[in-house]
Amino acid sequence: MKKKDKNTANTAGEGEPEAQELSSAPEGEKVSKKKKRLKTALLILAVYAVLVAAAAVAVDGRHVRFYMNGAGTVTTECGQPYKDPGCYAVTAGRLFGESSRHLPLSVEGQIDTSKTGEGELHYVARYLLGRYETVRHVQVVDTTPPEIRLLHQEGYEPSWLDGYTEEGFVAEDLCDGDLTEQVRREVQGEKIIYTVSDAAGNKTQVEREPKYAVTAPEIHLTGGDTMELIACRTFTDPGFTAVDSQGNDLSSYVQTEGQVIPYEPGSYELRYSISNAAGETVSAVRTVNILPAPSPEAVQPSRNTIYLTFDDGPGPYTEQLLDLLKAYNVKATFFVTCNYPDYFDMVGRAYREGHSIGVHSASHNYYEIYASEEAFFDDFDAVQEMIYEQTGSYTNLLRFPGGSSNTVSSFNPGIMTRLAQAVNDMGYQYFDWNVTSGDAGETTKTRQIVQNIIDGCSGRRASVVLQHDIKDYSVAAVEQVINWGLNNGYAFSALGLDSPSAHHGIAN
Repeated sequence: MKKKDKNTANTAGEGEPEAQELSSAPEGEKVSKKKKRLKTALLILAVYAVLVAAAAVAVDGRHVRFYMNGAGTVTTECGQPYKDPGCYAVTAGRLFGESSRHLPLSVEGQIDTSKTGEGELHYVARYLLGRYETVRHVQVVDTTPPEIRLLHQEGYEPSWLDGYTEEGFVAEDLCDGDLTEQVRREVQGEKIIYTVSDAAGNKTQVEREPKYAVTAPEIHLTGGDTMELIACRTFTDPGFTAVDSQGNDLSSYVQTEGQVIPYEPGSYELRYSISNAAGETVSAVRTVNILPAPSPEAVQPSRNTIYLTFDDGPGPYTEQLLDLLKAYNVKATFFVTCNYPDYFDMVGRAYREGHSIGVHSASHNYYEIYASEEAFFDDFDAVQEMIYEQTGSYTNLLRFPGGSSNTVSSFNPGIMTRLAQAVNDMGYQYFDWNVTSGDAGETTKTRQIVQNIIDGCSGRRASVVLQHDIKDYSVAAVEQVINWGLNNGYAFSALGLDSPSAHHGIAN
């Protein structure tokens, strides 16, 4: 038998696969099967582990245990942020004891510290398939008193006059908020007490003690504490000053009490005072003594004298009268009014030519001028001003409208008695008359007027004759009267302070 060639044999066998190769699966298929077998094994192991764990838990009694920091019920202050003490959770069992590993926790709930009340926090842990929780109770309480802040204005200093002017304050509470409107303010002596309570009854009290920078002022009386004046028409207070220790002028705050009747002699008291907001008062007193003016005694003329007097002018016939008097160099007296402004210049002429000027009345309205002393002197002053404008000086002579004995003023009882005394005390001399011409309504005939005057003056040492220069028939009688007087040894003169006054008896 012919021996096989080895190479030939291999060559011959190339077309036939080896048995191992024919029985093997593809490589990717093998890997896939291995993975499947591995997954199956792992699943079995996991199930086994779970079963073992479940068995262990069941046997061990495994559960979640919570540990709270602090008490289960805590209190927190209203208005303050809540700070939780914290909590942690672990597992624990009979067989394996407590785990040292803390379980993750979540916290459910929220504490509102803006108001008092109770809140809860829930601490939640999850273990295996279970949910475990514990609760903390939180009481929100208000034990903090409110706060009062006293405000201050930069540079402000309280004064003695105004006292303390509140600079302001603010009251706040952590729980109740703004309590400014509920603050009770009370002044106690030199302190101011501020008090407020919150809804929980917490009370706060603070005090302020203003420091006064200025002491009480002093009142200085110009002209001194005592004054003496001669009775006059008006009184003018010399004045006063009030200055505090820092030089502040407080004079405008001074109040004056009391009254001086300058035409009525007597002792008067004026009180000057200044009070502050706290009711404290500083005062000074002035005494004003009103003295009667000295009156010269009437001097009887050395020879029979006629004092021609004319009321109610100047008027349209005054210039004619002055011309006549000038021609005879006779001096007379004019008791003037303000009824005829167009003739006021005659007052100045009469004064310059040596005649006496006296006050009669501005209006000659009895019911106005005798309504009161003030009304009389207001009327009197109006005439005085007119006289001053025409002559450059005031007069101290007057004749009451209707004379001092008039009864038309009886609607104001006693007014003439008071006025007569007042004018004398002020240094004025009032004149009535003892010879009437009759031109005041008795007659309009010049011849009768002349006769009335002659009859009245005959044999009399001092004759004060009443006439009216606003009546032409009376002015026309003057020349005859002058001629009669001169031919019979009479002198003519103007009235002065020491002339015979011819006072009537006062009837009111």
